[in-house]
Amino acid sequence: MRKFNEDNERIKRRYLQYLKRAKRKDANTVQKAAEGILRFEASTKYANFKRFHIEQVNKFQDKINAEISKTTGKPLSKSTIRSILHANKGFFFWLADQSGYKSRIRHSDADYFNMDAKGQRVASTARERPCPSMEMARHSFNFMPEGSEVERRNKAIFAFLLLTGARDGAVASLRLKHLNMIDGCVYQDAREVRTKNSKSITTFFLPVDEEYLECFKSWVSFLRQDKLFGPDDPLFPPIRTGQVDGVLKVIGFQREIYKNANAIRKAIKEAFIRADLPPFTPHAFRATLVKWADTAFPTRAGFKAFSQNIGHSSVITTVSAYCHVSLEEQAAYMRKKSD
Repeated sequence: MRKFNEDNERIKRRYLQYLKRAKRKDANTVQKAAEGILRFEASTKYANFKRFHIEQVNKFQDKINAEISKTTGKPLSKSTIRSILHANKGFFFWLADQSGYKSRIRHSDADYFNMDAKGQRVASTARERPCPSMEMARHSFNFMPEGSEVERRNKAIFAFLLLTGARDGAVASLRLKHLNMIDGCVYQDAREVRTKNSKSITTFFLPVDEEYLECFKSWVSFLRQDKLFGPDDPLFPPIRTGQVDGVLKVIGFQREIYKNANAIRKAIKEAFIRADLPPFTPHAFRATLVKWADTAFPTRAGFKAFSQNIGHSSVITTVSAYCHVSLEEQAAYMRKKSD
């Protein structure tokens, strides 16, 4: 079976360049769009987009609604389906303006990629993701070894995440020059740090636990004084390996930042597993800190400052994303009100 169509490849390349250069979408967004469009194209057996018709979309919707995820072994989630359909809707809306396609595709044809109202509600439903309590985090932190340089680095990563609530992608791309240890803050400069939506953020260290701060300070001093790292060197450097007596071993640190956050995620998951706890991800710390801040900053101004500190422009974003209320909590609040 033919696995590509030359005309389709050319017009897809133009669209992806449009997303990247004109709409200024990041690489992950462009990649997801490409994958979503490819799914639809494969469902039509790579028919030319100029032969588009509505029935293709109907069959495609039926197909992805019945598809089983290779990762989970379960049907695709509604949010995944919505993402795939959204990618194709944007593409075909754009395609309706392109030479050679105008007479075959109308802007309204893109609407057939809409999800039904019930599916939209399910896809948009906020789900509470498990996160460690402050006590669980401290327990795991205490279990982390620090005998080697790599172990010290991993423990400093753990501490830094709880001090800042920074996203793992940003943490992996930070350099020493982004730190201000006098004022106790880190400047996530979007020109150099991989922040969400390329937003620059000034984050002050949170007053969560003095031991986290001491651990992190010790790490920074180690990098500057013992390893002679300078401002442009990474805050959490990748390991450097080499041959020692014919065996490949860790022989130090590189002076380049991580290309992705995989090593950060692995270090945090291993820390929790070592403490016989679920393998929480670095992002789970953001939910942990929001729950802590709900008590630590009881005033509106205080919580707003915290929200801004973790990179949110609006408190609404913080509350809607992380302040989930379970049915049990909902019932308890309502009974208290009625007492």
